[in-house]
Amino acid sequence: MKRWLAVYAVAFFAFLHLPLLTLSVFSFNSSRFTTWEHFSLDWYRAIFRDPQLIEATWNSVIVALVSTAISTVIGTLCAYGLWKRGSKLLTGSLYLSLVTPEIVTGVSLLALFQWSFRSMHWHLGLYTVVLAHVAFSISYVVIVISARLRTVSPSLEEAAMDLGANEWEAFFYVMLPALGPGIIAAALLVLTVSFDDFVITSMVAGVDSETLPMVIYAMARRGASPVINAISALVTVFFGILILISQQVREA
Repeated sequence: MKRWLAVYAVAFFAFLHLPLLTLSVFSFNSSRFTTWEHFSLDWYRAIFRDPQLIEATWNSVIVALVSTAISTVIGTLCAYGLWKRGSKLLTGSLYLSLVTPEIVTGVSLLALFQWSFRSMHWHLGLYTVVLAHVAFSISYVVIVISARLRTVSPSLEEAAMDLGANEWEAFFYVMLPALGPGIIAAALLVLTVSFDDFVITSMVAGVDSETLPMVIYAMARRGASPVINAISALVTVFFGILILISQQVREA
C-alpha cells in the first residue's frame, strides 16, 4: 500500500510540475523550436532588450504592490471586525468572490467603472486595475487572517485592557504582533495572485496599462516564442519561492 501511495504521489507531482520543468529547460535552448541544440542565455537577454516587456513588468509590479498594501490593511481590519462581532452572513459572502468565475467578476467591474466614470469623464487605466485587484484580493486576506485569529485567545486582548490599555492600544500592541505571521502570509499570497491575474485585468485595463500576463498572452497568440519560456521560468521561480515563504510564515 505504501509503495503504491508513493507511486501515486510521484505521478501526481510529475503531472503538475513536468510542464513547468520542460518550459524551464527549453528557455535555455538556443533554438527557437522544441529541438535541443545547445545551452544559451539569449532568450533571457532578449527580455531586457524589449521595452514593452520592461514596461509591462513595471506595471505589474506597481499594481501588485499597491493592491497588496491596500487589500492587506482593509482585509486585516475586516477579519478583526468579524472576529470581534461575528456574522455568518458576512463571513459566508466573502467566499462568493472566490467561487465567482473571473470573467463574471471582470465584466461586472467593467460595467461598474463605465457607469461610474461616465459622468466624471474618466478612463480605464492603471488605477482601475488596482481597484479591481483590491476588490478580489480582500477575501484572500480575510480568510487567511481569520484562520490565524482562530489560534489567538481573546483573553490576550482582555488582559491588555485590564492592565490599562484602550481598545486601539490593545489592537496595535497585542493583536497585531500576534497576527503578524498571518498578515505576512496573506500579503505574499495576494501579491502572487495580483501579479499573475490576467482575465480580470484584461477587462479593466486601459490601452496604456498592459501588465506582464497580458503581454505574454499577446505574444503567445502571435506564435510560440522562446522569450515566453524565459519570462515564464523567471515568474515561476520567483513566485514559487514566495509561496514557500508564505507557507512557512503562515505555519509559524
